[in-house]
Amino acid sequence: MLPYGRQSISEADIEAVTAVLRSDWLTTGPTVTAFEQAVSELAGGHRAVSCTSGTAALHIAYAALGVGPGDEVITTPMTFVATASCAALLGARITFADIDYNTGLIDPAAVEALLSDRSRVISAVDYAGQSADYDALQPLADRVGAKTLADAAHSVGGYANDRPVGDLADVTTMSFFPTKNLTTGEGGAVVCKDPATAQRAHEFHFIGLVRDPERFELKDEGPWHQEVHEYGVNYRLTDLGAALGLSQLRRLAEFKARRTAITARYNEAFAGVDGLRTPVQRAGVDPMWHLYPIRVLDGRRREIFERMRAAGIGVQVNYLPVYWHPVFAHQGYQRGLCPNAERYYAEELSLPLYPGLTDSDVNRVIETLIELVGQ
Repeated sequence: MLPYGRQSISEADIEAVTAVLRSDWLTTGPTVTAFEQAVSELAGGHRAVSCTSGTAALHIAYAALGVGPGDEVITTPMTFVATASCAALLGARITFADIDYNTGLIDPAAVEALLSDRSRVISAVDYAGQSADYDALQPLADRVGAKTLADAAHSVGGYANDRPVGDLADVTTMSFFPTKNLTTGEGGAVVCKDPATAQRAHEFHFIGLVRDPERFELKDEGPWHQEVHEYGVNYRLTDLGAALGLSQLRRLAEFKARRTAITARYNEAFAGVDGLRTPVQRAGVDPMWHLYPIRVLDGRRREIFERMRAAGIGVQVNYLPVYWHPVFAHQGYQRGLCPNAERYYAEELSLPLYPGLTDSDVNRVIETLIELVGQ
C-alpha cells in the first residue's frame, strides 16, 4: 500500500540521534535548547518552546494565553479535533466560523460576524500547508482585545507575503509528527511573539516550575530551590527527539522543494479533469504543502476513496467537521452550522504527498485516479 504520508529518515538523522544516546543527556538538555533556537530562527526570531506533540502545543498555547471558563475561542471546523478540544479542556466555549470553500481556510468575514466581547482567541488553521489570512484576522482580534493563534501543524517552513510561518500570528503552534513537514518522532512547538506569553508557555509545559529567584515567594530556601505558582504539566521534549528535529531542519528546504514539485505535477495532471477540482492557492502565500486535498465532485468521494485504497493507494480524508464529533454534537452543535466546511468535507480526498514519493509513484497515483473518475 502506497501511504498518503511518510517520514523521511536519513543516515544523518540516525547518526544525530545515536550521538545523543552516547551522551550524558537523554531527556531535556542542551539539544532541546539548540532545537528551540533553530525553530525560533525559522519562525522570525520569536521564542520557541518545544513540546511532546502538536496537541500539547495547542494546550500550552491556550493556557499561556489565559484561556479559561467564560472565554470564547473562534476556530475552524476544517481541522483535527485538537485545535478546538484543547481550548475546551480549559473551559472555553468553542465557536466555529465557516471556511472559504475555495481554499479550506477560515473565512475572515465569517469570523467577524461571530466576534463578541467574550472572544479571547481567533484560532486559524493553515490547512494543507498554506497560511490563513492573518492580515485580515489580526485587526479583528485587536478590535475586541483577543489574540490570534496559528495552528501551523501543516505549514512549518512556509511563508505569506514574505513573512515566515511563526511570524504571522500572536502565537503559532507546530507539529512534528512523522507525516508532517519535519519530525522529532512525536513533538511540537509553540512560538510566541510576546516574551511574557512565551515564559508562561515554558512554565506551563515544565510542570509550572518557577526558577527565577526574583519571582520566588519563599525567599529563604537554599540554592536548590524552585517553586510552582500555577499548575502545569510535563510536556517537555527530549534531547533524542530534538536531535532528530535539528537534523531534519537542515533538510527542510529539500523537503519543501519535493513537496512543491509533486503538487505541481498533480495540479497539471488533474486540471480540467471532469469530476475533480484541484486545490486553490491563496494570493501572496508560499505554501509548505503538507496535504494535496483534491476535491472529488458529484457525490463520488467515498466510492473513489474505496477504489483507490483497493488499488493500493493510501488516500485519506482531512477532516470530519469538528462539531460532527460526538463530543461536540452532544453539547448541541448542529449539522449545517458551517455549510462550506461540510461541502468541502464531502468532496475532499488527500492524495499521497511526501518527499520520498518517487516520480513513478506520482504517475501511478495520477493514472489510477483519472481512470477511476472516468469510469
